Amino acid sequence: MPRQASPPSARPYRGRFAPSPTGPLHLGSLVAALASHADARAHGGAWLVRMEDLDAQRTVVGAANQILQALPAYGLQADEPPVWQSERQALYPAAFERLLAGGHVYGCACTRREIADSVVNQRLPRYGELIYPGTCAQGLPPGRTPRAWRVRVPDASIVFDDRLAGRVEQNLAREVGDFVIKRADGQWAYQLAVVVDDAAQGVTDVVRGADLLDSTARQIHLQRLLGLPPPRYLHVPVVEAPDGAKLSKQNGAIALSLDADEIALTLARAAAHLAKVGLAGC
Repeated sequence: MPRQASPPSARPYRGRFAPSPTGPLHLGSLVAALASHADARAHGGAWLVRMEDLDAQRTVVGAANQILQALPAYGLQADEPPVWQSERQALYPAAFERLLAGGHVYGCACTRREIADSVVNQRLPRYGELIYPGTCAQGLPPGRTPRAWRVRVPDASIVFDDRLAGRVEQNLAREVGDFVIKRADGQWAYQLAVVVDDAAQGVTDVVRGADLLDSTARQIHLQRLLGLPPPRYLHVPVVEAPDGAKLSKQNGAIALSLDADEIALTLARAAAHLAKVGLAGC
């Protein structure tokens, strides 16, 4: 499938599609699912589905079932039963305790407003995110208690090869700062959960939307700290809405239809999007 072939791996290929059940699938999410499914099939590997439903406030009742109904209707059949992050909560504390024991995490009392008002954030961050200024890295300010927990990052570049984008480099200290792995509301953060889940499921290849490319260095950093094998990455250009933003339900994305004629047309549109960037076999 990929324009740039992936290197051989000693591990059998295992790919995955990991949607958040915040609503039904639309064209943008179908493109990511189709790309990961086609890559798995091209490599003779397994394709898994994982519901990333840790954020209960954003989860829409019934959305997971809608997603699981739509995928096989569009020819995307998982090779194993789907799993839900909310049912895997026991995995994350163990990873957190390993990081804590190694001195890699610390409690943070800062609010989002305090971080936004710091000198570091008086310039526009490269990735449109607030850069954590390290306020609590050496200990909590007097009278403050932890709101969240952050993992320390090195002041050095993390470099990886994306199978489509090529070599990618990011200095986490300068461009992100120490990042949250346990949120103020007690929920495990996406970055930790996805790393733990991919390792637990033996995922060797992550094919997903390019909007997640900027998360990859953080995930590689966690993989290294936890001694987990890194998967290969391929980030597919996202489908854009008319305003140029990523297509989403917030800007008018239409839920996938299960009508046979609509399925054929939508699959053709998704395949054409992938073909534009040189991804064949979809």
